Amino acid sequence: GFNLPEAKGYVSWLDPDTLLLSSALGNGMATRSGYARTVRLWKRDADPLTTPVIFEAGFESLEVSGHSDRTGRSERLWFIEKRAFYEKISWIGDRSGPRTQIDLPRDASWRVFGDWLAVRPRKPWTVGGTTHPADALIVISLSSFLAGGRRFETLFQPGERRSLQSFFWNDEKLIISYLVNLVPRFEMFTPGHQEWTRRVLDTLPAEGTVHVWSFDAAVHETNGEVLVCAQDPITPPQLLLFDLNAAPSLSASAILKRSPENFDASGLVVTRHEAVSIDHELIPYTQVGPANGNGDAPVHLSAYGGFGTSLLPYYNSPLGKLWLERGGTCVVANIRGGGEFGTRWHDAGRRQGKRLAHDDFAAVAADLVRRGVTLPRRIAAEGRSNGGLLIANMLTRYPEHFGALFCAVPLVDMRRYTKLLAGASWIDEYGDPDKADDWAFLREISAYHTATPGQPYPPILLATMKRDDRVHPGHARKMAAKLQALGYPAYFYEPGAGGHGCGKDNRERAAFTSFGINFLRSAIGWHADSFHKRPGAREGRTSDE
Repeated sequence: GFNLPEAKGYVSWLDPDTLLLSSALGNGMATRSGYARTVRLWKRDADPLTTPVIFEAGFESLEVSGHSDRTGRSERLWFIEKRAFYEKISWIGDRSGPRTQIDLPRDASWRVFGDWLAVRPRKPWTVGGTTHPADALIVISLSSFLAGGRRFETLFQPGERRSLQSFFWNDEKLIISYLVNLVPRFEMFTPGHQEWTRRVLDTLPAEGTVHVWSFDAAVHETNGEVLVCAQDPITPPQLLLFDLNAAPSLSASAILKRSPENFDASGLVVTRHEAVSIDHELIPYTQVGPANGNGDAPVHLSAYGGFGTSLLPYYNSPLGKLWLERGGTCVVANIRGGGEFGTRWHDAGRRQGKRLAHDDFAAVAADLVRRGVTLPRRIAAEGRSNGGLLIANMLTRYPEHFGALFCAVPLVDMRRYTKLLAGASWIDEYGDPDKADDWAFLREISAYHTATPGQPYPPILLATMKRDDRVHPGHARKMAAKLQALGYPAYFYEPGAGGHGCGKDNRERAAFTSFGINFLRSAIGWHADSFHKRPGAREGRTSDE
């Protein structure tokens, strides 16, 4: 069989007895970031450490990988070297290794099916006499491209608040997902002899948070069937099966499964609002809670704001049960650094712009007070990982805006983060502290360095996991120790099991989450059991401001 000790990596099946193996297992097989730096051709029952290396990169690269592609006329292998988080070099090859480098911008994302190549540039790209904007989706014949052709056809054009979220191939059709001012939209493109046919997938759910992906895991086995997961903050997820070829309307018979209603959503209202940030950018946020309040609502506020990740409001069972059902209000902020409005939005909140993303979050907290929803002492904020860096900066930069903070699996020490576990892989997002120009702006958001005595810091819980192999537990440990030494109400929690996902199973994750939420409730002085909800419709409702 194929037996592999624990290590970071990937496998891709070539045939029943052969795998492509990308693994950090073995002496010198890991990059600086702790990921695989080689691709091996691994035969059944062979020792993975002695199998032949067919592709490798240097120690300073982020990682390498390889995968098979059976959508063409014959087997072809793709080899990827990630030089940085948003930079990769791609080759096409065979079982002996890479053969031809693909002449695409290193920060572009792409997908291949058969003889078609779809590309999403991350920056404006001038090619074939045409400049394609960032986040456009363009296509070309792969064989033509390899022969030197550069006449791309444009399938999607981005707008100010119209941004491509994902694209994938299914049965030689290209399915795209995009947001129009945070509202999900889907389209399908089919190649023809002369031009592509566009079809709006208007029978898919068009409200809330909706994700679409192929039913078949292997691209070459796709037959037009896709899975759809739809939900919103007060409606549990439902999983639907949709046939792109038959295209029936989505009826009850297409629903494969519904999640149970895990909390009572009666009387809850979902509304959209916008806060004005420090540079006058409008920052959207979604509020879920009772229709009418008394200006003293216990508010749970969260955001992420990093790596181009779009954080859309979803059915959050723990918060629903422990916060909303007991009369509280929950808010999710779409701060810069995320991907909600494309690369422009992401780039505005990374590197030196990370401080601006934190300003966005503080602006949302201030807007909740301005609108009469709550008071600063009643705002409890939570963030994890990159969101933990955000929360640590709320402590040191905007303590007057919050009543309590929950900072989980966080980055805190931005001077040494590149030397801890996978930290070096995030230089593209944050900057390199070993470069003087980068440290000049990183120091401003390195909460471990900016924490000082005599400040009005609210109570904070710093939590990590002993087995976190992504963000080193040392970040939370040293921050808690410093704050406690300075005399602040800082608390520390570190379970022995679980990794960056805050637990190895649902039981552990539930314990971690409930511990944090109970801390927040207690710290803002909220006795939830005595707080009575206001009456309202069982289904809730959605509106915009």
